[in-house]
Amino acid sequence: MLGYVMAEGRGEVDALLAALAERLLAAGHRVTGAVQINTDLPNDTKCRMELQLLPSGERIQISQSLGALSKGCRLNPEGLEQAVFQTERGLEAGADLVLINKFGKQEVEGRGFRTLIGEALAQGVPVIVGVNAKNIAGFLDFAGEFAEELAPEGEALRDWCLETL
Repeated sequence: MLGYVMAEGRGEVDALLAALAERLLAAGHRVTGAVQINTDLPNDTKCRMELQLLPSGERIQISQSLGALSKGCRLNPEGLEQAVFQTERGLEAGADLVLINKFGKQEVEGRGFRTLIGEALAQGVPVIVGVNAKNIAGFLDFAGEFAEELAPEGEALRDWCLETL
């Protein structure tokens, strides 16, 4: 009941999960979680990162500008924690599925959506999460035998959801 998806193209997993959320919500499924929306900014090499909360559609900015020459992490941890809190409320209200944009560095280190993923699974609510190559080892350490890799294709993701719901 813990599916994960990986893809190589920049923003590809984000687009797959956003389209999946849209289809499931349109079909009347109770989906909670967050999908990532990246917006290119003029005269900036970095994009603005936002999480779109499900099912409300509210957006929370999770990136911060550190300057053009910065090489540090741009994540705004307060924005991420706000998204986690809103998703927890969605889980408490009743959800058929939890969809999380990424199991990233914060989750690997025990923060972010990590606890919420465990809570959802303990309640029998399936979870799909995006994972990138940099964090796959940490994700698999967390998920162990419960993790099921899903093909990075819209139909495969939808089929897995319909089988688990």
